Amino acid sequence: MYDRLKGFRDFYPEEMSARREAFDAVEDAAARYGFREIGTPTLERTQMYVDKSGEEIVEELYAFEDKGGREVSLTPELTPTVARMVVAKQQALSKPIKWVSTRPFWRFEQVQQGRFREFYQTNVDVFGSSEPEADAEVLAVAADALTSLGLTSEDFEFRVSHRDILGGLLDSFDAEVDSRDAIRAVDKRAKVEDEEYLGLLSDAGLSYDQAREFDDLIAGGDLDEIAEFGGEDVADAVENLRNVLAAAEDFGAGEFCEVSLTTARGLDYYTGVVFECFDSTGDVSRAAFGGGRYDDLIEEFGGQPTPAVGVALGDATLQLLCERAGVWPDEELRTDYYVLTVGDTRGVASRVARDLRDGGNVVETDVAGRSFGAQMGYADSVNAETVVIVGEQDLENDEVTVKDMESGEQTTAPVDDFPGERERPTYDDFA
Repeated sequence: MYDRLKGFRDFYPEEMSARREAFDAVEDAAARYGFREIGTPTLERTQMYVDKSGEEIVEELYAFEDKGGREVSLTPELTPTVARMVVAKQQALSKPIKWVSTRPFWRFEQVQQGRFREFYQTNVDVFGSSEPEADAEVLAVAADALTSLGLTSEDFEFRVSHRDILGGLLDSFDAEVDSRDAIRAVDKRAKVEDEEYLGLLSDAGLSYDQAREFDDLIAGGDLDEIAEFGGEDVADAVENLRNVLAAAEDFGAGEFCEVSLTTARGLDYYTGVVFECFDSTGDVSRAAFGGGRYDDLIEEFGGQPTPAVGVALGDATLQLLCERAGVWPDEELRTDYYVLTVGDTRGVASRVARDLRDGGNVVETDVAGRSFGAQMGYADSVNAETVVIVGEQDLENDEVTVKDMESGEQTTAPVDDFPGERERPTYDDFA
């Protein structure tokens, strides 16, 4: 026996049925807004991540030298890849560019609740628009995806912030502040003790009193007070945040949004509005997912200045959120029909199965030479809704038997008229 690697998961058919339903809900929400699916590679050059995040990032990657002598890594996130793709065909792509992708990623990190070394995300990104409507549309897609899974405003909330407000406030203090380190500290605010958090702000360049004043401002969330304290640049960012929230209201996502300036998102490439999705009850302690604006990344990758905003919904935390609310899809097999054969009836049974499949149904039939009882047991194990029995005695009467598996009732139907023009015939059609 070989053990599964730590941080990697197996998904059996019942689990995959639920996961597929969840993925479909997210992807369908994006498709309704005109986002187009893309495919992306498993491997990228390690240097791409080093250039973006520094040499220390390699410790978090599945990085290695391939047989061609290239330093490569399993992709830990999608944003650098889609930035590279936009740069490669920037002039040919119609703007705004709206892409969606669901795929696995890999990070070598500590395994914990909702965090694995191999994980799946659906990424939704808009390139080429700096308008508040682009941010709002990303929020609306995420909200529609969650509500289509059965979640409501009682179950989740989007905590919306603005990196330029945070950066502008930090610049307003009479101190030499490393804004990146200070914003990283804000990102850790809910995860560390108060004194450690204030210490991180002090390490970034604020005095203790300044750190306390800065935290009071962002925790209070009074946008008028913040705009007045921070000056013109902060006032502009406040206006942008308000415009995004107003657009989100018009797009139907406003009820899920609340201003939370203590939300920062730790990645350095974020530039404007950022947000994280949280379980409203607090039972799921970490963010379910997040996103935001990254207007400078395309230019940093060698392209023309191109504003961008996106969100990434991860599979593990999305499942935690849905399970807490009791709306995670049932982990069960679903089969519409089992066509059971008795005797030498394969030809007719195969025709019946094909006709049922042509109607868009999930249909199984025997491929293992099993007895009547074994076939019935299997049909029950795959949750077949209806069993169609094609037996030699039935065929002598030009009939098949149609059995409803829930009630146990059965009747006969003319073999030449089954399924006929019916896409989904059941026991009730012939009883």
